[in-house]
Amino acid sequence: MAIEQAKISVGDLQRGMFVSRLDRPWTRTPFALQGFYIRDLEEIRQLQKCCRFVYVDVHKTVGSAGATLRRLVGGSGAGIVGEGRTPRVTVPCRPVAISHKAYPPPQPARREASNARKLHGQILQGMGQVMGLVASNRPLPVQQVNRVVEDLVDSVLRSPDAFAWLARVRDKDEHTYSHSVRASIWAVLFGRHIGLGRRELLQLGVATLLKDVGKLAIPAEVLQMKQRDPRSELEYRKFVLHSANMLAADVQMDPQVINIVRCHRERHDGSGYPKGLRGDKIPVLARMCGIVTFYDEATNPRGVSEPIAPSRAVAGLYDLRGIAYQEQLVVEFIQAIGLYPTGTQVELSNGEVGVVVEQTYDRRLRPKVMIVLDENKRQLNKPRLLDLAETEDRAKKLIERGKMSAQAQVSILRDIEPGAYPQVDTAAVRDTYLFKGNGQLSRLISRLAK
Repeated sequence: MAIEQAKISVGDLQRGMFVSRLDRPWTRTPFALQGFYIRDLEEIRQLQKCCRFVYVDVHKTVGSAGATLRRLVGGSGAGIVGEGRTPRVTVPCRPVAISHKAYPPPQPARREASNARKLHGQILQGMGQVMGLVASNRPLPVQQVNRVVEDLVDSVLRSPDAFAWLARVRDKDEHTYSHSVRASIWAVLFGRHIGLGRRELLQLGVATLLKDVGKLAIPAEVLQMKQRDPRSELEYRKFVLHSANMLAADVQMDPQVINIVRCHRERHDGSGYPKGLRGDKIPVLARMCGIVTFYDEATNPRGVSEPIAPSRAVAGLYDLRGIAYQEQLVVEFIQAIGLYPTGTQVELSNGEVGVVVEQTYDRRLRPKVMIVLDENKRQLNKPRLLDLAETEDRAKKLIERGKMSAQAQVSILRDIEPGAYPQVDTAAVRDTYLFKGNGQLSRLISRLAK
């Protein structure tokens, strides 16, 4: 099967076009996704800054941009490039209803930070109790779990970034920092982004938190295997039904939560388990649970001391769109967390290194960044907060007046693998930004100087 690509000047780009190739390597641009729909003017501006022309997929382009594309190539095929591609199997699946305006704009992370940290500790402690009860064949504290997830939902509805910090940064006591807790946070963030109702957010949060309780019934040697043979893999996969059965044993457990847990390892193309469901046969909340599970396992792989850069996890997830996961939901999840999620270490176009401390929700490529290393990768005496959205607004005015060149504008060049610069203490940056004003700034500077 062949795809058709039109070579288009960046000055002619419109929302709805699907950019499949650039005129330079993707790694030299801010775009982590190698192929994406243009969804806002910010992405067009970014492309205009780093490219002269791009290749647009003719068949994937949607809306009025399709007519523009046909006009640009003259309807004759001029400027269209053919390229071989392995065909994807199209799985019927109705679009999910999305509402990006369902909730008010987020409050500043600092306002919610103390409450989120306290609640996060309660969730960790609660999960420890849950696992202990399951291991001893005692009933789950369903009402307690529901209450704490209700608080989580309310906190994320107020300020997604406060909890995003807690999902991104792994503290020293990693053995108590559960994958299920992180995945539950990502799930509620995802649900808020697409406008799920509060009841659905609660169901999704509880299911994601409890989806792995059945692993306690799997032999430890099977769980710890890096490469499982077919027999061990079949044994491992039983954890899904173990989890569902354990939850179903409690009459207080919401049946929808059980169904999400039972189906969260199913895959869009039918390659998942335990039943091999595909497309619409998989509940929407279970599809979302599967996506956040993949993302957290990719950014926090078992047995690896440091998580990988989000761009690598996002690229892996994007490659599986339409195969393992519904394409629409993959794109929405990436928009929900941003290409540079809160807590991500980034290098700027001027060579400085910093940590993303808060998102700008209407301009995801322009978050707030705490700068900790200068252009020569030396520690700053005092970390500096840089709001890239405000910087862009100021730069735009200077460029219009001819007092600044577009090339001089500061932007994110790339995200960095955690651990690439050991002197960057992300947890210290988090504490300083969220809990500023209680002496932690001086402690951050001293910790970075060690």
